Amino acid sequence: MNETFYIKNMVCNRCIASVLEIFTSEGYTVESVELGKVVATEGPESDKKKLSHTLVQTGFELIINETDTLLEQIKVKLIHKIEIGETENLFQSLAEEFGKTETALSKLFSKSEGMTLEKYTINLKIEKVKEYIQLGQLNFSEIAYSLNYKTSSHLARQFKTVTGMSMTDYKSLKNWDRKTLDKIV
Repeated sequence: MNETFYIKNMVCNRCIASVLEIFTSEGYTVESVELGKVVATEGPESDKKKLSHTLVQTGFELIINETDTLLEQIKVKLIHKIEIGETENLFQSLAEEFGKTETALSKLFSKSEGMTLEKYTINLKIEKVKEYIQLGQLNFSEIAYSLNYKTSSHLARQFKTVTGMSMTDYKSLKNWDRKTLDKIV
């Protein structure tokens, strides 16, 4: 019978490939894998403790309780929405998807993660800005537009507040000080 496993720290396609490999090597038949979630069936040689240990060794973690599952789903949704540029009315959209109020989501996130949902989202956006700067394919105005900032000066102020330097200074450094998405909180 299929079981749904929720996995912490899955933030990209390489994570999906790694987790798929881990589940397969631990004797599971995997039906589907997406960011933060695996649907699989245990095989005769499967051992959840060993699976959990192997996941931890590679930077992932099985999520056991409902609150942690919800938090990880919120993070995955935010990463995905920022990646595809769907940042308008972001918190309202999340509240609707999870059947909670914006306030309830924000309080839950703040209590569990030690930072507000808004600050987490800003940090995700700043890491995306760093990626865009590193790729060198968009100018600063285009970056601001792609992340639904009202003005490029708003993005510039936010970038400087978070990183302590201007986007121009960051670009000229060529020292790409980027955080992995699973290390933002």
